Amino acid sequence: MTLQQQIIEELHVLPTIDAQQEIRKSIDFLKEYVQRYSFVKGFVLGISGGQDSTLTGKLTQLAIDELNAEAGESKYSFWAVRLPYGVQVDEQDCQDAIDYINPTKTYTVNIKNAVDASVKALAEAGIVLNDFVKGNEKARERMKVQYSIAAMNGAVVIGTDHAAEAITGFYTKFGDGGADLMPIFRLNKRQGKQLLAELQCPEHLYMKTPTADLEENRPALPDEAALGISYDQIDDYLEGKEIPEIARQIVEGHYLRSQHKRHMPITIFDDFWK
Repeated sequence: MTLQQQIIEELHVLPTIDAQQEIRKSIDFLKEYVQRYSFVKGFVLGISGGQDSTLTGKLTQLAIDELNAEAGESKYSFWAVRLPYGVQVDEQDCQDAIDYINPTKTYTVNIKNAVDASVKALAEAGIVLNDFVKGNEKARERMKVQYSIAAMNGAVVIGTDHAAEAITGFYTKFGDGGADLMPIFRLNKRQGKQLLAELQCPEHLYMKTPTADLEENRPALPDEAALGISYDQIDDYLEGKEIPEIARQIVEGHYLRSQHKRHMPITIFDDFWK
């Protein structure tokens, strides 16, 4: 088995999909979790205004709507959370995503004071964070807020990780990578677009240039610039297609270097050196 075949199998990516079937899979996955664990009253997810959180949020609200219809009452909720650091450049996209998703309830928690206080406390201890590490601080603060909201509402936290992100490790460990459920894991970037098109999402929310927007020295840095490879090439690789050799080396390099992110904390029982 080649490394490409191993990765495709590990991430459960299909070369082609039926959008309606994949929508159904994600909704049923979320519903079955709630039905299995009676203590769960709903879901929490941070909404950034980009493709991944818009898709995940819409699927989550659809699952909540079906659960409530089947229960005959408004028993379950979806708490969508806006988590800007100060003023977000694409705030209108965030509001458009919220309008499209139509969540049960929306919170807005500005993380700037908390992040800045943490950066200041570290500096006072002699640890000065660079811009990249401060970006990770933002991602982890956002996840911390989501878990606090979930804890106060009897909910669990939804993540937006998908195959094109998982293969590259393009997320913050214990930040946006630290959720309870990942309903779009298995889909690549173009497949996510297919689902949003099927769900009649406003096109500008999934055709916009993807960016994590965590670094202040490089605001709104495109994901593809940070990764050194296009999502089309990553998606082609995940669908089992041939891609240029340099692109293959880049994507496989990202995968090998980020293996620790796809693993639970390592114990003495793990053969992590193999």
